[in-house]
Amino acid sequence: MSDLEQQYQQEQDHHFVVKNGQESQGAGSAHYKDNNITEVVADGEYIQFGNEKYRRDELVEAFGGTLNPGLAPPPKHNLANPAPLGLSGFALTTFLLSLINVQARGVTIPNIVVGLAFFYGGAAQLVAGMFEIALGNTFGGVALSSYAGFWGGWAALYVDSFGIAAAYEDEREFANAVGIFLVGWFIFTFFMMLMTLKSTVAFFSVFFFLSITFLLLAIAEFKTDGIAIKKAGGVFGLLTAFAAWYNAYAGIANSQNSYITVKAIHLPDLQAR
Repeated sequence: MSDLEQQYQQEQDHHFVVKNGQESQGAGSAHYKDNNITEVVADGEYIQFGNEKYRRDELVEAFGGTLNPGLAPPPKHNLANPAPLGLSGFALTTFLLSLINVQARGVTIPNIVVGLAFFYGGAAQLVAGMFEIALGNTFGGVALSSYAGFWGGWAALYVDSFGIAAAYEDEREFANAVGIFLVGWFIFTFFMMLMTLKSTVAFFSVFFFLSITFLLLAIAEFKTDGIAIKKAGGVFGLLTAFAAWYNAYAGIANSQNSYITVKAIHLPDLQAR
């Protein structure tokens, strides 16, 4: 249970001021004009975020199927959930490339992934990310749109008209450049992972496995003989893909369309201990 939820369950009314990412508690119903301040007021069965008031049971909890990493107000727009589309595009593209990284069926050339990376892991995931932003989900919008950019950037490496690979006369230099590219994505993914520590096990698993995947693949590029490390990266890539598919399924499956639904398992609240 998060700190905010614990405060909600107290009998007395409380007034919180969230400024620059930190919470402070005060009494009364003072009003603040500073745009950097968000008021969170617990009043009986209602919770007020700034000027908007919600019932307690209307608040959205952390859930991988919607890419929502923490307690939040419900979406402002009546749109379908775009997260499963983005997660599915990411999962299938990651799955295919990871199979090639482990050299499944003897396949080592990754060009078969290029079309998928441009159109499913790229364009479709980007559209899903834009809809996440429209729904007010900053985390989901940043994650899906960014990884759509990753897949587009990765696919461009294998398209001759971009001239990226041809710009490197030394094959070793090109491998090091790709390694640096992957290190950048490892750093980004690691920070995104830190923002899922208050979410669910399945949600956190996607970014945890993906962080390890990027790190291993980067190391494999830096080494002259990194085949074994690349295969290890492929294994973690497969784990990432299945975790993403699991979250996508969780976001689609319900009692109306499936006999098998997913119950979110929340990570322990370390601050409560």
